[in-house]
Amino acid sequence: MTIADSGTGNGGLTPGLYLVATPIGNARDITLRALDLLKVADVLAAEDTRSLRRLMELHGVALGDRPLVAYHDHNGARVRPRLLAEMAAGKSVLYASEAGTPMISDPGFDLARAAVEDGHAVTSAPGASAVVTALTLAGLPTDRFLFAGFLPNAGGPRKTALRELSASPATLVFYESPKRLVDMLESAKDVLGDREAAVCRELTKKFEETRRGPLSELAAHYRETPAKGEVVVLIGKGDSESVREFDLEQEVNKALETMSVRDAADFVSARFGVKRRPVYQMAMRLSAKGDT
Repeated sequence: MTIADSGTGNGGLTPGLYLVATPIGNARDITLRALDLLKVADVLAAEDTRSLRRLMELHGVALGDRPLVAYHDHNGARVRPRLLAEMAAGKSVLYASEAGTPMISDPGFDLARAAVEDGHAVTSAPGASAVVTALTLAGLPTDRFLFAGFLPNAGGPRKTALRELSASPATLVFYESPKRLVDMLESAKDVLGDREAAVCRELTKKFEETRRGPLSELAAHYRETPAKGEVVVLIGKGDSESVREFDLEQEVNKALETMSVRDAADFVSARFGVKRRPVYQMAMRLSAKGDT
């Protein structure tokens, strides 16, 4: 069920949940529709109430006596019933992410899902998104992309997650902490190969930066010049046409040192985005050669 920005609810809004995108950096990236909703919604909820209060003050939107409720990962289970009860009572509830579009690496997902399950109307007021903004700047293909959020912190699980994505025929997009950026870039190079990539940092802010190049060059740069601020990493899809048989043989031989023929074929074919059958046949041949 969806809703329009007018109706019988208090404040001129139809009862239900309104998901409102907020700026990812520059406060002027707020939409006019978002400001309209912030002015009239009965109940305001935000991942960070201080950020939303400051944004409203910058744009001259008065909170008045309306409730402003914190809703985040640590209190969602406790606060969610209250917000659902407000909707059930005929109120319009607005949820704003800390920055960007709600539901994208954001606790609003559980609230929206619960609202839908309870039969409440839900709509979204779109706006800024770090994922889409980074895609427009990276210089990598945008016709198909896969947003994978944050990778695991530890090296082993991080490489496993990257292997699972290695065969995807799409630009890969990740959020990353500046403290883990170099480790992430090096893991990506080890698993995916030295693909073209981009690091977008502090988007829409004063020190916005987009740096493009192979993963190895980006890792080397940020090892010497540590990154600061919010980071989005984009990695180009693998080009199976450019993989030489010599490179595949080297990788298969290396994989066979610790893996079975079957596992080595799975790993190498996924990493380079090539068909499994010829890699498996290569692994069989190299394994037999090693045994003689």
